[in-house]
Order: sequence, then C-alpha cells, then structure tokens
Amino acid sequence: MQVKTPFCVRNAAADTFAMVVFSFVVGMLIEIFVSGMSFQQSLASRMVSIPVNIAIAYPYGLYRDFIIKSSAKLVKSKLTKQFGDTFAYVSFQSPVYALILLSVGADFAQIVTAVSSNAVVSCFVGVFYGQFLDLCRKLFRVPGYHVGISA
Repeated sequence: MQVKTPFCVRNAAADTFAMVVFSFVVGMLIEIFVSGMSFQQSLASRMVSIPVNIAIAYPYGLYRDFIIKSSAKLVKSKLTKQFGDTFAYVSFQSPVYALILLSVGADFAQIVTAVSSNAVVSCFVGVFYGQFLDLCRKLFRVPGYHVGISA
C-alpha cells in the first residue's frame, strides 16, 4: 500500500507562484526575441496563459516530484535531478501546449512544428525552471521540503 502525500497549501502556492512568474517572464522573452512578436502581442499572450498556468502548476509539481524520485531510484548520478527536471518539463508541457494550439485553431502541421520547436527550447529551460521551483518551495517554507527531492 502506498502512502499518499497530504495536500499542502504552501506547496500549491509555491508551485503556482513559480509556474506563473517563470512562464510569464520566459514566455515573454521567447515570444519577443525569438518569435518576433510585439510587446503588446506578447503581453496579451502572457495574460491569457496565466489561468492555464494556475491550473497546471500544482499537478506539474506533483508530476515532477514523481519523475525525480523515480529516476533517482533507478540511476544514481549527480545529473539525475537535472535529467528528471528536463524530462518532466518537456513531457508535461508539450501536450498542454498542443491542446492550447488546438483550441485556438492551429492545424496539425502547425501544432507539430510549434510543439517540436517548443520541446527543443524546453530542454534548456526545464532545468532552470526546476531550480526556480526549488527556490520558491524553500522561500515558501514548504513543510518537509529541502532543496532537491530525496529518494
């Protein structure tokens, strides 16, 4: 029998804060400097993304913790957490992004191109998000949380 972790408001608040702030800043930088969107277009896009980020933040945090704990049991390496962060970020965010694109009318080819490009960028961003999330959890004083996830 597996013991379930009880819901913790501090954990949910830290995960939500981290997801909203990180996605807002990084998304805006990518949209303006990589995609060539105007500041106004990017700001509108980022405002629309806030409710989505609020909805997925806590489930993503649980998913990330599961991936890191599971991978730490399988592979004993200093890089396990970084690989876990990258895998969790790409594998969770890509389907969410695809659904968002589908909901705004993108066709299959556009979705494949956008999600593939986003997955490549996410490989670099995932580790940084994981570090930011760890910092937020520490600052929010999430009970029983220490920087990093122990196996």
